Amino acid sequence: MLYETVIAQAGLADKAGKNRWPARLDILQSSTGLFLALFMWGHMAFVASILFGESAMWAITKFFEGYFVFGASHPWLVSCVVGFVALVFVVHAFLAVRKFPINYRQFRIIFAHSRAMRHEDTTLWLWQAGTGFLLFFFASAHLYQMFVWPQNIGPYASSDRMWSDGLWPFYLTLLLAVELHGGIGLYRLAVKWGWPNASREALKILKWVLTAFFLVLGLATLGAYMKIGYAHRAHYGERYTPDWVTERLPDVQQEDAR
Repeated sequence: MLYETVIAQAGLADKAGKNRWPARLDILQSSTGLFLALFMWGHMAFVASILFGESAMWAITKFFEGYFVFGASHPWLVSCVVGFVALVFVVHAFLAVRKFPINYRQFRIIFAHSRAMRHEDTTLWLWQAGTGFLLFFFASAHLYQMFVWPQNIGPYASSDRMWSDGLWPFYLTLLLAVELHGGIGLYRLAVKWGWPNASREALKILKWVLTAFFLVLGLATLGAYMKIGYAHRAHYGERYTPDWVTERLPDVQQEDAR
């Protein structure tokens, strides 16, 4: 009786059959969110290579540009990867917006319910929604920059962007937003789909441990870029080249001349 009443009040009593599209879109949202969260962790590992020195970060950058495969750098390869990630990002954002409050009245209702219930998972969702709103602007700008100017990725170029271009507040905000959003998203995925098979308390502890780890790693990485950028400020625009590559250049030029 209660089930029939709920169905009738929701306006579903006259529906001819079940609509599977909401479930399909939910699966797609979860899949794109999982991909972006895992990519975020991989991306953090790549940019954190600066902690091992300029040569390490240069090698990672050139690897993605195909330098060690083709013998020359092709930044457009990075643009292809960024373009795909941007497409997944847009799809995920479009699907996530379906569940956002659409007007001020709905915002007031959900905040009132959150304060009344004091439900931690609801509070986490609000944080996820807020950071997701920030990422719509900050992550979009970052992806656009990397897509259009992939050649400006490197030990000196990235450091100049942080210090000389004064973009470190932008990247600090992006770091905080993406780590909080991704960590909460992975926790909610684990609870929703039941993998791994663990209690919510254990998953929350794991979520905060991972968030803290990547925030510390990200802050250390940002600090390293700012330090290099400050030391390199008098040579803004100069690109880093390892000594072993510089020593090879005369030999390469002689081979090209033959």
